Amino acid sequence: MNVTVRLAQQPEADELLGRSPLAALVGMLLDQQVPMEWAFTGPLTIARRLGHEDLDAHEIATYNPDEFVALLCEKPAVHRYPAAMAKRVQQLCQFLVAQYDGDAAALWKDVATGREVLSRLNALPGFGKQKSQIFLALLGKQYGVRPEGWREAAGAYGEEGAFRSVADITGPDSLEQVRATKQELKRAAKEEKAAKDAQARTKVRA
Repeated sequence: MNVTVRLAQQPEADELLGRSPLAALVGMLLDQQVPMEWAFTGPLTIARRLGHEDLDAHEIATYNPDEFVALLCEKPAVHRYPAAMAKRVQQLCQFLVAQYDGDAAALWKDVATGREVLSRLNALPGFGKQKSQIFLALLGKQYGVRPEGWREAAGAYGEEGAFRSVADITGPDSLEQVRATKQELKRAAKEEKAAKDAQARTKVRA
């Protein structure tokens, strides 16, 4: 795997993400409750604090847990919740070692259907349905991993020109478009909840 991506908006971090399946997977894992570019810079930060230019699932899986937490908590922290994320990254790597001999790319390499890739991603520690669909969309849109039915399996995130997630980020402009879409979806969800709450109160009074 060697592609050009601009997920971290930082050349060296993006270079790692473009050539390392594990780095891309760890970036996706970190992508919650922090800005997307912060999350996807994380893999390079972790690699360098380990003294390398890439991540190794075997090394992380067997690393002393307390020392690995300290590594991610070191200033500047890798995440808003570095201790919790250190545990999740280790759990992810331990799973990859146990199931795929530490090879992150084996999750999708030579897999026939998008549904099967999605199923494998869903089984990963820290990956729910939404995160798995976003990563499947990212694989298809930017990494050239396009098994049969990948767009359908990725749901709305697989749609072309959707600007719904990190899968659609190719530079600063698209990053802003994705942020705007997310804000609009949050606003719509709040309005829908408020309307349902008002309807429920009306029924109670009736």
